[in-house]
Amino acid sequence: MSGTQLTVTLSGGGTDDARTVVRALEGTFGAPDERPADGNATVHTATFDGDGDAPSTDGGATGPGRLSAPVTVTVQGSPEAVRRASDTLTRAFTARDDGAASGDQEQERQLLLEP
Repeated sequence: MSGTQLTVTLSGGGTDDARTVVRALEGTFGAPDERPADGNATVHTATFDGDGDAPSTDGGATGPGRLSAPVTVTVQGSPEAVRRASDTLTRAFTARDDGAASGDQEQERQLLLEP
C-alpha cells in the first residue's frame, strides 16, 4: 500500500450518505477510484490513490453536505493517510472515535459520523 493510498469502508446510512462522506475526503485525497453507486448495498467502499493535490470535483466550497443517518467509517492506510482522513472527517462531521489498530506499515481507524 503506497503512502497516499487510503481505503474507506462505510456502513449505516444509505448510498447518498456514503457519497457525502466520500466527497468530504476528495478535497484531501483527490477523486476516489469510484464513488458509491449501488443503492442496495449495505457496505460501501472507496479507494483513494491521489496525493491530495487534486481539487475536489463535486464537493466544492459548499462542504460535503449532511448525513441522514449515522455512518460507521473505517479508514485504512499509512499512518499519515489515516491521520489526514480522520482529521478531515472530524472537521466535516460530528464524529466519535471508535478506536484504532496499528500494524507494521499501516493503520486502521473507525469513526462514527452522526447527522
